[in-house]
Amino acid sequence: MTDDGLPPLRDVVEACGIEPSRALGQNFLFDLNLTGRIARAAGPLAGVPVLEIGPGPGGLTRALLAEGADVVAVERDRRCLPALAAIADRYPGRLTVIEGDALEVVPAGLPERTDGRPWRIVANLPYNVATPLLTGWIESEPWPPWFDRMVLMFQREVAERIVATSAERADYGRLGVLCGWRTRARILFDVAPSNFVPPPKVTSSIVELVPRPEPLPCSASSLSRVTAAAFGQRRKMLRQSLKGLSTARGPVDVADLLERAGIAGTARAETLDVASFVDLARLIDA
Repeated sequence: MTDDGLPPLRDVVEACGIEPSRALGQNFLFDLNLTGRIARAAGPLAGVPVLEIGPGPGGLTRALLAEGADVVAVERDRRCLPALAAIADRYPGRLTVIEGDALEVVPAGLPERTDGRPWRIVANLPYNVATPLLTGWIESEPWPPWFDRMVLMFQREVAERIVATSAERADYGRLGVLCGWRTRARILFDVAPSNFVPPPKVTSSIVELVPRPEPLPCSASSLSRVTAAAFGQRRKMLRQSLKGLSTARGPVDVADLLERAGIAGTARAETLDVASFVDLARLIDA
């Protein structure tokens, strides 16, 4: 038994016959010292409603509960449900497990809260859905969003793209613009491949994203379209890469758009800071 009175995770996985699934992007964390460190990185959790995506056999779940959080865990792998049920029995009333795909369940399918407290998202995200989940949460409307902080694990290369600015052009792209626009993002620490079962081929990183209460005003959908076009052909000048932009009113006059924004048509996407992309998004909606 461990400190929480539950069996070691390796024993749980063996008893439940759970083999990590590559198709589901699963890499399990068995080191409860590490999962405890991740939980503590999310700040004081006593009484905090925490959303966890892809808990697997529940290593991080146990750490979150031990720190005092009330956890809702979304898991699509039915093989993991018995392990999570045993954790729920150990922490009565503090763990709710939702079987389903987080891309479809969150946030619409989350239990309704009556206390007015925002969610906190803490997760070792499955690699294959990490970026679409994050971009969906960043583009949430209305803003400020339904969560007050995200502490998430990504592959190191994705983490570097999340925190990148126009000063780090190699990693800077659509993800850096979206995250920089609406959040303050930083890498907290790295997690070596040896901590996982099976060990991935890359280093992972824990990233904290705190929503900005008043980001620069523009439409999330317009900013997403502008950045997708600009970075989709990042080697081209903006006067070329933005040519496909259109609105409900029809195609965008790119030369006029860039002139009104005060941006040279010969500029490339990686040279524009977040504020410049916001200007472009706002102008196409004007």
